[in-house]
Amino acid sequence: DIVNADKMSGRTRKYKIIFSPQKVRQPHCAANVTCDEWSFYLLPLDEDIISMELPEFFRDYFLEGDHRWITSVARALQLLNSLYGPFGRAYGIGRCAKMSHELWRELEEDGENDGQGRKPEISNVFLMDRDTDYVTALCSQVVYEGLVDDTFRIKCGSVDFGPDVTSSDKSIKVLLNAQDKVFNQIRNEHFSSVFGFLSQKSRNLQAQYDRRRGMDIKQMKNFVSQELKGLKQEHRLLSLHIGACESIMKKKTKQDFQEMIKAEHSLLEGFDIRESTSFIEEHIDRQVSPIESLRLMCLLSITENGLVPKDYRSLKTQYLQSYGPEHLLTFHNLKRVGLLTEQSAGETLTAVESRVSKLVTDRAAGKITDAFSSLARKSNFRAISKKLGLIPRVDGEYNLKVPPDMAYVFSGAYIPLSCKIIEQVLERRGWLGLEEVVRLLNGNEFSVSDSTGEETPPGESQRIVLAIFLGGCTFSEIAALRFLGKERGLKFIFLTTAITNSARMLEAMIEAKA
Repeated sequence: DIVNADKMSGRTRKYKIIFSPQKVRQPHCAANVTCDEWSFYLLPLDEDIISMELPEFFRDYFLEGDHRWITSVARALQLLNSLYGPFGRAYGIGRCAKMSHELWRELEEDGENDGQGRKPEISNVFLMDRDTDYVTALCSQVVYEGLVDDTFRIKCGSVDFGPDVTSSDKSIKVLLNAQDKVFNQIRNEHFSSVFGFLSQKSRNLQAQYDRRRGMDIKQMKNFVSQELKGLKQEHRLLSLHIGACESIMKKKTKQDFQEMIKAEHSLLEGFDIRESTSFIEEHIDRQVSPIESLRLMCLLSITENGLVPKDYRSLKTQYLQSYGPEHLLTFHNLKRVGLLTEQSAGETLTAVESRVSKLVTDRAAGKITDAFSSLARKSNFRAISKKLGLIPRVDGEYNLKVPPDMAYVFSGAYIPLSCKIIEQVLERRGWLGLEEVVRLLNGNEFSVSDSTGEETPPGESQRIVLAIFLGGCTFSEIAALRFLGKERGLKFIFLTTAITNSARMLEAMIEAKA
């Protein structure tokens, strides 16, 4: 279209088209058009986060069954291996993880292995498919970086703060990484601790400014040349993050955020399921947000190992009536990837139980249905949660300021499954003792040691773990593993196909484009 438009207006130009990550085949190009490819694999977003910036990976692989990106993952591993030497041990779970690892091993055997002979710098590699743990990605994020992503959308390591944050009529693009000293100190914190930290920081900054008052000319000259610029920069960042916090607070208060979190925690713990279902129905009827309603329905489905047919039909009908029949295809997609499923008849009521329920009122029938179905079926999430202790049992109040475990990223209600699996496998140096968990997660686990990496004496490399998320990784998972790293003396490096959150994941499933 661009070339033809230029022709029409009599412009003569040369054009270059760059395909990324690769050309599928040599396209037919006009004489004044040249084609090239950019084998783009890894983009460092921060000191410990590398992204492949492939948001389409999740839909392509998990919904469409398209394997084209597996080569990109394998080549990314090959590149890291050539730069940082052989990996000590590789662990993984999921079909995509297994295929990517096997293809990488084949590439290593076929090609020039640049990493051989190098001192290994990464001791452990862990590959995980997103569908191993949908629950974590569906939960509302409450660490600062996650909330900023959920509220403003962090794109490629930067965020656009609008006039409501900047307190001016302009929007501003801000890079969010470890070089932002203010952000770096609050990114992994639970939101409830952030305001206190920022106000303390503000007082400290004011005290540094106030030092000018008693200075002589020489001291003032030093202060202006050495400190003032840094203080001004810090002041600017501080006011931006305070503005962002206020904006988040306003938006979340409007959305009944506390009620939402309460319903989520009930779903995770398996309590008051009827009450939570009613909350979801009300959410749909009020047309709060199509994505948020879907998110809660998916969370209910996964934590309950599928919805009982009566609830599935009822919620689906209400959703389509509220948000439009064009979402029918969305339900089909969600079923295919396992995000929103219906239990088959055998898993719920026997004929006798059905007859009994017909004799009583609808409300009582609902309760009887719940009672029988909870006996009749074994929920994988519940069973996994019990096996791995994902719901912490705490006496008294959970300490969010000095958290005892990774559950702080969800207000102490739930330890992210993905992070718990990584913790357990690293601790056990394999899957031994986790056979039951693996069975519940549908297998495809592996543990491979690189003999060259194994012989290296314990040192710096023994402490670096490369965590690879295929299908996206959330900022909550990153915060949880950073916390685990501090506790265990490990340094986690994150490689992900893209940063994700519940909205991005569900948008990838939606067919009805606005």
